[in-house]
Order: sequence, then structure tokens, then C-alpha cells
Amino acid sequence: MADSATASSPLKVIAGADSFGADLKDAMVSHLRSLNIEVEDLGITSYYNIGAEVGRRVSSATTSPSVETRGLLACGTGVGVGIFANKFPGVFATTCLTPDEARNNRSINNCNVLALSGMSTSADTAKEIVDTWLNTPFKAPCPASKSQPWPEEISNFFDESMNEMPKIGASENTQAETCAVCCLVKNRELNPIDIIPGGSMKILRESPTSAIIKFKAGSVEPAHHHTFGHCLLVMKGKKSVWNLNKKERYDLGDGDYLFTPAGDVHRVKYYEDTEFFLKWDGKWDMFFDEDLETAKIAIEKELANGSA
Repeated sequence: MADSATASSPLKVIAGADSFGADLKDAMVSHLRSLNIEVEDLGITSYYNIGAEVGRRVSSATTSPSVETRGLLACGTGVGVGIFANKFPGVFATTCLTPDEARNNRSINNCNVLALSGMSTSADTAKEIVDTWLNTPFKAPCPASKSQPWPEEISNFFDESMNEMPKIGASENTQAETCAVCCLVKNRELNPIDIIPGGSMKILRESPTSAIIKFKAGSVEPAHHHTFGHCLLVMKGKKSVWNLNKKERYDLGDGDYLFTPAGDVHRVKYYEDTEFFLKWDGKWDMFFDEDLETAKIAIEKELANGSA
């Protein structure tokens, strides 16, 4: 089935779930891989974090003529993960409980992130939904069109919608003057991070832990990992994060978001004085996988080579 779905544009699927959708996600990842489809499995965390991370990656993916990036999510109902995936431009996430819903959503909405219900969908039904999602082209005949081709005026409307929908909200100023995250750092004294030169931090809440963190320009975080997954939002500044497990580099600036799964080893370089909000799924901890000098040498080499 993968052959017909991906003959013209092979797929990469980015997958994730919360604890209620974990088993179904694992089954679908295995199913996709059995179809020789590349899958990046981000694992399990809260429905809002994993929905947002899959949405962010699908939104920011650079799609070449030979590769298309989609997302697959699962939570208890399939609704929560879809809500947060849809916060990113160019993402059309829909919850599908039947193959007919998948066929309608691919035909009408060009659904590129499929959200499944771990509590109400069996693995066999989910496979049918996924296969339908893979193999139904945009604007294809579907139950909503009574299995007939769409009339020309509706087909043209669907084409125009793909141009118009990503523009909605793009021109609005998303950083209000009274930004709640920015207000957290005002009038708070940050404490130096003794184990990393140039860094300071203020814990705002513990277990799950949230903090405001600052690093001076030129600072480096050696490769390290945490027991819990964590998400960050850059308030101002510029940094790069190298995820050594995934062999990926993320260049982050004002307003950018990044989720790092539990256990993933990553190192960081700060190009400007940088402030960011960080939230862990549990208590704060940090385990180093290299020393500072080794990290500096590795980063200098990668930047010199232009390597990710």
C-alpha cells in the first residue's frame, strides 16, 4: 500500500503520543515501517507538548520534490494532540475515527497530521485509517462527494484554500506587550548556574519544573541529557541546539519553541545574550556526557564545516 501512496513523493512521518495513545502509536509506527515508510518517533509526553512538537516539525520541514513530511499523533480522544499541532502554520491536523473520515479529511482539508484516539480505536481499525490517509490524494472522490469527482468550482475553492489558510494570523503581532512568559522574569533575580559558566536560572515551580534561564553570548552547554522531556520558548536571543541522538541541529531565535525528549543527548551554543522559558515534565536534573572543552571543540568544528 505504501507504494501507491508514495510513488511520486515518498513520505517521512513524525510520530508521537501521550500515555493514553502510546500503545496505538507504537502499533502504527510498526505498521508504517513495515510499509518501508521512514518514521521519526518522538516518543511519549503530555498531549499538548507532543502535539505542538509534531506540529512544529511538520510546519518547519523543508519538503523537497522527493520527500513529503507528515505527522501522526495519538492521545486518549485524538482531539487534544490535534488542537496543539494546528497552532503551527501549514499544519492541517484532523482527528479521524473511521477510514471514511480519513478519506474526507485528505480530500477536503489535505490533512497532513493524522490524530488517532487511543481509547476508542482498535489497532486494526487504526491501520485502515492510516492506510486510507496514506493513499487518498487531495481532492480525491470521497464519501462527502458521494464518491464522485468534486465539481470544478469546489475543486478550485479547495486549491485556493491551501493558499489562504496558512496566511490567517500570520500578519498579527503574536507578542503582546503584557506577554505572560515575559512578565515572569521581571523583578526576579536569577541565580548563577555553577556547573555551566555564563548561565543563570530562576526556578518558578517544581515537579513539573518550570524556570527562566539566561545565558551570555558565547556560552556553551556541554552535551548532556535529562530524565524528563522538556520544552523551551526563546524570549530573546539566538542559540543552536544539537540533538546528538537524532543528529539534528535547531537554530532558535525570538519566539522559537523546541521540545527535547527524555534521554536525548544535546549540546548548546549561544550567539547572543539569550533568555528562555523552560519546562520539564518532572523534577529538574542534568547529566553531562562530555566536558566543556570537548563541547567547544566539537561545536567549532561543526560550525566551520557548516554541519548540522
